[in-house]
Amino acid sequence: LICAPVMGESVDDMLMEMRKAKEYGADLVEVRLDYIKNFSPRKDLDTLIRECPLPTLITYRPKWEGGLYEGDENKRLDALRVAMELGVDYIDIELQVAHEFIHSVHAKKPEKFKIIVSSHNYQSTPSVEDIGDLVARIQATGADIVKIATTALEITDVARMFQIIVHSQVPIIGLVMGERGLMSRLLCPKFGGYLTFGAIEAGKLSAPGQPTIKDLLDKYNFRQIGPDTKVFGVIGKPVSQSKSPLLYNNAFKSIGYNGVYVQFLVDDIAKFLKTYPSPDFAGFSCTMPHKEAALEYLDEIDPIAKLIGAVNCIVRRSDGKLSGYNTDYFGAISAIEDGLRSLLAGKLFVVIGAGGAGKALAFGAKEKGARVVIANRTFDRASKLADIVGGQAISLMELDNFHPEDGMVLANTTSIGMQPKVDETPIPKKALSNYSLVFDAVYTPKLTRLLREAEECGATVVSGLEMFIRQAYEQYERFTGLPAPKELFR
Repeated sequence: LICAPVMGESVDDMLMEMRKAKEYGADLVEVRLDYIKNFSPRKDLDTLIRECPLPTLITYRPKWEGGLYEGDENKRLDALRVAMELGVDYIDIELQVAHEFIHSVHAKKPEKFKIIVSSHNYQSTPSVEDIGDLVARIQATGADIVKIATTALEITDVARMFQIIVHSQVPIIGLVMGERGLMSRLLCPKFGGYLTFGAIEAGKLSAPGQPTIKDLLDKYNFRQIGPDTKVFGVIGKPVSQSKSPLLYNNAFKSIGYNGVYVQFLVDDIAKFLKTYPSPDFAGFSCTMPHKEAALEYLDEIDPIAKLIGAVNCIVRRSDGKLSGYNTDYFGAISAIEDGLRSLLAGKLFVVIGAGGAGKALAFGAKEKGARVVIANRTFDRASKLADIVGGQAISLMELDNFHPEDGMVLANTTSIGMQPKVDETPIPKKALSNYSLVFDAVYTPKLTRLLREAEECGATVVSGLEMFIRQAYEQYERFTGLPAPKELFR
């Protein structure tokens, strides 16, 4: 189920948001009474419950549990009792006061009415044992549905919540807040969660890390996710800007493939891979800053990826072992040659950056017969990569006045210019007139400052989106074993 929180300051605002929630595809709404100004319990609740176009959950969250209500506690609980009398479908009550409240309404409780007893931890995600004890305490109050929300300090925290949900004998809502907890919200149908929350509009969230209803339905195909759904995703830091979920989930949906692709905001790749060893986590795209570090934790590495020293694609085989590949170099080099309308052989090819993507492009250019120059902020790293590909190394500062010949090719493989820092560029505009083609691996925004200024200087420009789409073809085929529906990737 998708529950849409409505947080209007008046009853009219609430009703307007309820209608939007229904239009956007929510299954129920959570009415946050603590947001209403000048609240008149019986009158306002009667209107809200009677006119709501969807099943209704009433929450009146006090300040001490992360809400806005600061008034008399008895009045707050009385309002929830009135909601029950008026025929609301669910109410949410905090664990701290649940026992007493449930006891007080027990005799009058309507048959189909459900009480959600909730606990919120805004600091961390406790151990499996501690969450298990919390579930038992909530059950002991007489709750119909258990709700536990914790906070993700690392993405591996989510595994503990999944463990609890999977083994729960009672209906449970288990969510991990924050960007690192996003997959707890997206994968709740896979692991058996009762519902997830979807915001009506981006930016109007009732808790950190909440996706919108639109994203749940259109970006992640939420209605298609079930216990047997294979999970794929992009491992990186940052990852919120990634276009991959839209690309892969659209392709999965079009051919009826039972998979979902999500973002994994990963701090420690070793810990991530160790924490999610299940065959259900079937494949990962690997982006900055983990492309090189990932090699150490794979069981098998494709020879080209080993030579480059970086992977961008990890596939879990049927025996559980992890295989690593590099599809970056093919994606970028083919896009650059198409932009040039000629081969790279003999061209002077300048790569900015000596990380995973830099290595892939340097290797790819060398394979095509180009003369490679590596420019990097730390000269040592540039020098090491230049030695491997038989090229030249320069510092990033030297690049400003580097002009041994005209018609060179420039490839930026760093994150300089990526959202939100769209005003940054790795090289001054005056230096760009020496290049016939400029490529930028950054694709958010599609036209970076580097590409915009290169175009103004008369160079052909190739967006990172081209590399992204082309390398994704091969990843899709490795993930699914099926030919990539290339027309859908455009």
